[in-house]
Amino acid sequence: MKDQSTLFDHPEGYGTISRALHWLMAALFAWQFLSAILHAVDREMPAARFFWSWHMSVGFLLLIAVVLRGAWALVNLGNRPVHAAGLLGIAARLGHLALYLLMLAVPAVAVLRAYGSGRGLSVFGIEVFAGGGERIPELMAPANAMHGLLGWALLALTLGHIGMALAHAYLWRQDTLTRMVRGRPTPIIGTE
Repeated sequence: MKDQSTLFDHPEGYGTISRALHWLMAALFAWQFLSAILHAVDREMPAARFFWSWHMSVGFLLLIAVVLRGAWALVNLGNRPVHAAGLLGIAARLGHLALYLLMLAVPAVAVLRAYGSGRGLSVFGIEVFAGGGERIPELMAPANAMHGLLGWALLALTLGHIGMALAHAYLWRQDTLTRMVRGRPTPIIGTE
């Protein structure tokens, strides 16, 4: 019997869980990028201070969502829509791999920096780990150097991802974007 659930991915579209995680992450990334841009422009601006005050908590939530989404993608590996053939398909695979690596690396180095700061880490008021009080410069230096740079690289890749999704939909008239917006076709009950 074929899978009749729309929760799982399908070669014709993404399931409900993949789409929910994708769009949740898109909203959280929009928050993060907005907070970083406002912070870079004028960190004393009230809007910048408001968004920045939640930057670490939202980033940690994103790290959890990325791990969940990656695990869910592995569960659905054989059922996911395939990329195009040729150079465009290779570019899509490499672009998605780079996105996933950066989505993991950016918050991971921030967590490393928090640990190295000796202050500990609390997200949304919940302590993730207590501060040891001792600063560990060997942990903080690489994280300080990489977090912002990798974050801006992630923004550039994200904008490229959005641009390519729109190009597939409106220039090339392909259903690539539709698979993430509407998902897979609704299964017909009673057929095999």
